[in-house]
Order: sequence, then C-alpha cells, then structure tokens
Amino acid sequence: MANPKKLLSQLSRTGPNKVLRGDMAIIGLPGTVYTPVEGKDLAGIAFGHGWLTGAKQYYKTLAHLASWGIVAAAPSTEKGMLGSDEGLAADLETSLAVISEVRLGTGNITVNKHRLGLVGHGFGAGAATLAASRSDRAKALAALYPAPTSTAVIPAAQQIRIPTMILTAPGELESMTSNSLALRRALPPDANPVLRMVPKADNRGLAEGFSIRGKLGAGGNSKATQRATRGVLTGFLLHQLTGDKTYAAFSEPEGILGKLHTIDPDSLPPGTEDVIDPLTRLLRK
Repeated sequence: MANPKKLLSQLSRTGPNKVLRGDMAIIGLPGTVYTPVEGKDLAGIAFGHGWLTGAKQYYKTLAHLASWGIVAAAPSTEKGMLGSDEGLAADLETSLAVISEVRLGTGNITVNKHRLGLVGHGFGAGAATLAASRSDRAKALAALYPAPTSTAVIPAAQQIRIPTMILTAPGELESMTSNSLALRRALPPDANPVLRMVPKADNRGLAEGFSIRGKLGAGGNSKATQRATRGVLTGFLLHQLTGDKTYAAFSEPEGILGKLHTIDPDSLPPGTEDVIDPLTRLLRK
C-alpha cells in the first residue's frame, strides 16, 4: 500500500494532465470551469468561493484539480458584502447539472453523473453544505475552513448523508470566523465525517492573489495553506468520486496524512486552549 504521507506530497504538486479553461457565462451563469484536455466519465466538482472573493481567486486550485483529472466548475456569483449562501448553493447545484449534462471542450470531455462532488471555502463551504443537504447529484462534500454564514447551515448539515471532509486551521475550530467544530458535530454518522487540522494553515489563505478581503486586512493568499489543502482535497476527491482505493486514507478519520491531525470532537475537553479563540472566550464572559 502506498504511503499516505508520500501520496499527500505527490498530490500537492501539479498532476499529469494538461488543463483547459472555459467560461460558464455562455450558459447564463458567471463563472469558470477547468478540465483536463480530454477524458470520458471524469469526476467533477462545483466549487463555492469565499466571502468577497470570486472564482478567479481560486484558479490555481481549480486548475490543480483538473490536472489530476477532476473537472472543476466555480460559479462567480454572490460576491458582494451581502452575498447569499442560499443563492450560491443554488448556483453550485446548477454547476453540477451543467458539467454532468453538457459535453465540454470540443466534445471529447464528459463527466460521469455518478462522480460529482461539492467543495467550498469559507462562505462557500456554507453554501456547499446547503447544496449537499438537498442535492441528489453530489456524492461527497469538502468544507474547507468553513465560516459562519446563515443559521440554516448547521441544521442542513444534520441532513447530509454523503462522505464529508472538513479542513480547519490551528486555533480556528470555533471562532468568530470559523464554525468547523460546530459543523463537524452536526454531521450524522452516515456522512462518515472527518475533521482535519492543517498545520500552519490560515483559514483565509486559500484565496489567491488580490481580493477585496485582502485589501481590508482579512488575510489571504497563503502558499503553505494552498499547497497542503490542494493535496488533501485531491486525495479525498479521487477516493470518493473515482473509487480509487489508493487514496482511501484521505477519507478515513484514522488515516495519517503527514502532520495533518484528525480532530475527534468527543475527545476535546471543555476549555481546551486551541478550541476557542481568546476573543470568543471574552465575548462569552
């Protein structure tokens, strides 16, 4: 069996496929889609962007997935201060329908309708959770550094029955900008949920390049976060959507992926220092 640590290192690098980029605006939905140059019955995902960002802030991550044979579509909607997670959730579901029902590229790229997943970052993780709770297409969910959005998200998580992976950053299990612990606790056993902490990650760092959030001092564009996240996300999706058992450890709570730690909510003692950040503790007094 391949060493999961070595697999993570390999998957953190660009895959073997050349990549094409397309514009979803031609079907009336602003956004982009990245695909391998060719392939039949591929896996595909819809990706939800973070708050005050858009699809273009994730183009390297989307292209990375495509280089490993996963079609990645990202609607670029609900980008404003008052963006709706419900609205983005609907657009994620539309994106899954588009990539699984339309031939892509020059007609030589197809996505298998049984190999679809939902992925989101921050605000987009909330949207992806909402979409996963009601989707009859998605077979897996990845919530990357989820942030609190609407009150509908946690109840929706209780309805999810597909394998789910949550990534969080150190000190961000529960904070003003993260609800990863609450989301993990809401997921039922049927979702086979796994919560992993990515060492040295920034929960806002997955967004690439310039963004309004970054200009407001809200962080972003962490190369270390991007590299580690791309690796573990790719492994999880390859296992869940293509059935490749080589990457089974990426879906298993007990799977050891280098320095990434699996968090068991039931084992966390009350008041653990890295569970709740100082500002949240202060506000609760």
